[in-house]
Amino acid sequence: MLIFVTGGVRSGKSGYAQKRVKELCADPVYIATAKIWDEDFQERVKRHQDDRGPEWTNFEAYRDLHLLPLQGRYVVIDCVTLWLTNFFMDRENDVELSLADFKKEIDQLLSVPATFLIISNELGMGLHAETPVGRKFADLQGWANQYVAAKADEAVLMVSGLPLFLKK
Repeated sequence: MLIFVTGGVRSGKSGYAQKRVKELCADPVYIATAKIWDEDFQERVKRHQDDRGPEWTNFEAYRDLHLLPLQGRYVVIDCVTLWLTNFFMDRENDVELSLADFKKEIDQLLSVPATFLIISNELGMGLHAETPVGRKFADLQGWANQYVAAKADEAVLMVSGLPLFLKK
C-alpha cells in the first residue's frame, strides 16, 4: 500500500504522516533521505528527530531504499524533495536521468511487501524559481510527484495542518 502525502512548507505533512502511521502500527519505520548540507538544515533535522519517540526504527538512506529491511513494516519516507536532490546532484542537474532514476527506485520500493507513506513538497505552488537550475528542479519535482501520486492508493494534500483527500 502507498499513501502519498504532499503540501507546502510547514503544512503539517510530516506530523500527519507520523500520526497516521502510528495509528496503523506500534513500531513504525522512518527513512530520512536528506544529506545534511549546513547548520540550519541540521537544526531542522534535529527538530524532526525530536518529534519521534523510541518506538521508531530510523534509517538514513539516500538511494536504494528498497534494500533496507522493510518487509511487512509501515514506513514513512521523508521526503521526495530531498531524495530527488540526491539524484539531481548525482546526475549533474539532468532532469531526464534524475527522473528515470527516481521512477526506477519507486518501482523497486513498491515491490517490497510493506505499507509506505511517502512525503513530498508541492514546489509548483510557491514562487517561480529565479534560476534555470531551480526551474529544472521544480519541473523534476512536479513530474516525480505525479508519478508517485499515480502509483498511490491514497493521496493527501496538506494545507494549514488539514488533510485534503485527493485520492482514496
